[in-house]
Order: sequence, then structure tokens, then C-alpha cells
Amino acid sequence: MKRIIVYTICTLFSLAVAGQKDSTVKKKDRKRDVLIETNYGNIMVRLSDSTPLHRDNFLKLVKVGFYDSVLFHRVIQNFMIQGGDPDSKRAKAGIPLGNGGPAYRIPAEFRTTLFHQKGVIAAARDNNPEKESSGSQFYIVQGKKFTDAGLDSTETYRLKRKLPAEHREVYKTIGGTPHLDQNYTVFGMVVKGLDVVDKIAAVPTSKGADKDRPLEDARIIKAKLVKRKKYKQNR
Repeated sequence: MKRIIVYTICTLFSLAVAGQKDSTVKKKDRKRDVLIETNYGNIMVRLSDSTPLHRDNFLKLVKVGFYDSVLFHRVIQNFMIQGGDPDSKRAKAGIPLGNGGPAYRIPAEFRTTLFHQKGVIAAARDNNPEKESSGSQFYIVQGKKFTDAGLDSTETYRLKRKLPAEHREVYKTIGGTPHLDQNYTVFGMVVKGLDVVDKIAAVPTSKGADKDRPLEDARIIKAKLVKRKKYKQNR
């Protein structure tokens, strides 16, 4: 009998502790920004209401502390920085990463208004025909500025379609990764901290089995929901 009582108390205690992190996405959560604190500085992200499945999934993971202590495990300058693999939290140096995450995918939510300009946050994915997104892995675009000739080439050989004129202008003036448009789901934008994205994108990376992993960890210390403020675009 004593063992049963002790077990019950321990179980209730464990449930109480787990309950302190509420994964329920509430209406007020959708009006908040996500502050990503890294060892290189802070990045503020605003999620898009146009991609509700990705928005709510990201909010849920932030609320339960899923991203706390994960690495930006894949970094390519003039392209993007990628994180969200839970296996990276305690990964030893030299270990390849990128296969961890929840055992579910998120249906693609491609929107013509959301494209891969510098500073967007988008969902990583494996090579599945439906282009469904990883349950947790994401990337933030650094990209590069394009010329008209470069965009023409991307349209002809990568996208097989024309880019909208307004998107072309952004890719020429702000930059981005146009070849990813309508192939990976964009679900938000960095509203402050693009300089931090640039810092992380510039770190030295491995050329070994853990290709593109920073030689010194670029870590998300904590991700949390914060009150939304007004920011100048791409600051």
C-alpha cells in the first residue's frame, strides 16, 4: 500500500511539473512575437496569420521550451541558417545533425504573398512529394542580392516560371533565395535582429561529415513569446 501511495504522489508531482508548460495555443498567443535569444544576440520573429498550421505549431513548440538550447546546426553564408533539431542540444562536436524532430509533418502552406526575401523564417523539410514541412526544423534566410540576369536564370532553370515584378524588385534590393519560392513554406519574418542572422551566417563551418555545422556552436539559448511592438522593416 505504501508503495502505491508513493508512486501516486510521484506521478501527480510529475504531471504537475509537466503541466507548468502549457502547449495550448491561445488567441492572445497569436498576437505575440517570438524572441529567439542566441549566443550571438537576439532575433525577433513575427509569425504570419496566412500560414495558421505552421504558426500554431511553432507557437506550441516555443511555449513548451522545445527550442531552448538547440543549435543552428546548418549554416551557409549568403543562403540561410537552419535550426530546430532536438538532437543538437547535447551533440558532441563533429556529429552530423539534421534528422531529429517530432514524428509528424505539417502540410505545405504556400502563399504567393510570402516569398523567400532576406529575413523570412521558413520550414525545412525532407524530399517528400507533398512538400510537407518538418515538425520542428526551420531556417532563416540570409540570401544575397540578385541582378536581372541572375533572376532570369533562376526563372528559366530553377523555378520554370516567372517571378512577380514586385518580388523581383525585393530580390534585387534586399536579397533572398528566390529558387526556394513555392517549394518550402514561409511562415514569418524577422522584424529585428537581422544583424544577428548575418553574424551567425558568417561563422566558420565544417567541411567534414558534419558539413555546414558551425565549428563553434551557434545556440538558441531560449525562445519565448513576447509582447508585439512596432519595428522598422528588416531591422
